[in-house]
Amino acid sequence: MTLDVRSASTCGVFVMLLALLLTAGTVTAQVPLTQISNDTFTNTTSQHETEVEPASYSFGATIVSTFQVGRFTDGGGSDIGFATSTDHGTTWTHGNLPGITTIEGTGTYDRASDTSVTYNVKFKTWLVETLALSNSGGAHGQAVLVGSSKDGITWNNPATVSVAERNGFYDKPWIGCDNTSTSPFYGNCYVEWDDFSLGDQLEMSTSTDGGVTWSTKKTTGGSPFGTGGIPLVQPNGTVIVPSDDQFASSVQAFRSTDGGNTWSAPAFITSISEHGVAGGMRAVPLIAAAIDGAGKVYIMWADCRFRNNCASNDIVFTSSSDGVTWSAVTRVPIDPVGSTVDHFTPGFSIAPGTSGSTARLALTYNFLPKTNCGSVCNVGVGYVESTNGGSTWGAPKVLAKGMNTNWLPSTTSGQMLGDYQTTAYSGTRVHGVFAAAFSPSGSTLNEAMDTNAVGLAVDDSAFEPQFSSANDKPVPNAHSDVAKRTKPHRDDGEDER
Repeated sequence: MTLDVRSASTCGVFVMLLALLLTAGTVTAQVPLTQISNDTFTNTTSQHETEVEPASYSFGATIVSTFQVGRFTDGGGSDIGFATSTDHGTTWTHGNLPGITTIEGTGTYDRASDTSVTYNVKFKTWLVETLALSNSGGAHGQAVLVGSSKDGITWNNPATVSVAERNGFYDKPWIGCDNTSTSPFYGNCYVEWDDFSLGDQLEMSTSTDGGVTWSTKKTTGGSPFGTGGIPLVQPNGTVIVPSDDQFASSVQAFRSTDGGNTWSAPAFITSISEHGVAGGMRAVPLIAAAIDGAGKVYIMWADCRFRNNCASNDIVFTSSSDGVTWSAVTRVPIDPVGSTVDHFTPGFSIAPGTSGSTARLALTYNFLPKTNCGSVCNVGVGYVESTNGGSTWGAPKVLAKGMNTNWLPSTTSGQMLGDYQTTAYSGTRVHGVFAAAFSPSGSTLNEAMDTNAVGLAVDDSAFEPQFSSANDKPVPNAHSDVAKRTKPHRDDGEDER
């Protein structure tokens, strides 16, 4: 990591911020926080009060975030919650989505999981994707649903995208829309998911009417397996879907150039070198991805290739303008490669309308101040931003102080904040949304959705020290320090190694 020294005080600023990261289990967050939702369910079958795994999207002055509420140990939540701001994140309205679960009261499914949200500009409609779960035969993904709203606050019952066949097991869906008016497929929306019962077979569906109806599912060409895909649409209408492979051991991508009628085979981009996260954390190295205003796709994930002996994870990224040729993997220089900090679970967005060397990238992530902290650790949430397409990055900020991993809901694959988290630009300011946990009250947990109370100003980073990882090289023959998974990844299963 190289420091761009702009003044004599720059190094001191970095040392102070690094010290804050290293002691984040006991210090106060650098920015004030606002709780934007809470778990109000009381069913005895899931863990309360818990909210996990947020996704966010912004359009105009509105930010919508969705997440699981009342997490079950073996998969999913009591329902999907939402928190919406219509004034750039100043005030928030929250509630639960209708028409999904019997626990919420107006749905037919047993649980809800794996939600994401987007906005369709052509149809002026907010869309929330949800994985609906059934308990029959063991909790499993039974259907992919998409709910809609005109204001992000009042929601319609969801439309059905696809229902799993008998013995099917849907997992890890995501939604994205074509919002470029000059695209030949303007207004199309695309949902990706995988079917664990078929080895994490990748499946896609397209809507051309604002999410009201959805096409029969299609598979990709070639070897159609993977998990955690994120549909991103270029200005020319090409859809690029980066994902993990089915073992979360490599990054890949596939495309459609005909509005979702056909899909290419997934193409290998790079392997993932995974450091096993301590503290009993659920921390699979799933990707986060976003697209800039010119159609350049960025993929972020946790990776240890720059650390001796794979001692801890950095957040790393690669980028592509066509979804075929990808840049060399680069680390985000949050701290030096010799530090003890472990970084994982990125949340990533790009400021709308920015691109190339002036693209503004916002990244949140979880971290352990000490990578070898054992079975019980303090976990934090950090934030860092680039104003030049990832060439350099500003100094990191701590959004949440250390949280004891025993304060988090338990799952069959570890203590849970989420398999992903999120950031969203609203105007020139950034709001991260993340699960924040505090000490339980008896057997009742205390984990809710938080955001920074005041949007983080993009222009502030121009006055901060800037850091580059241009001189950092992967360790020769770098590889994971955990055994490769031997079975395809699934949301509610134990981590198969």
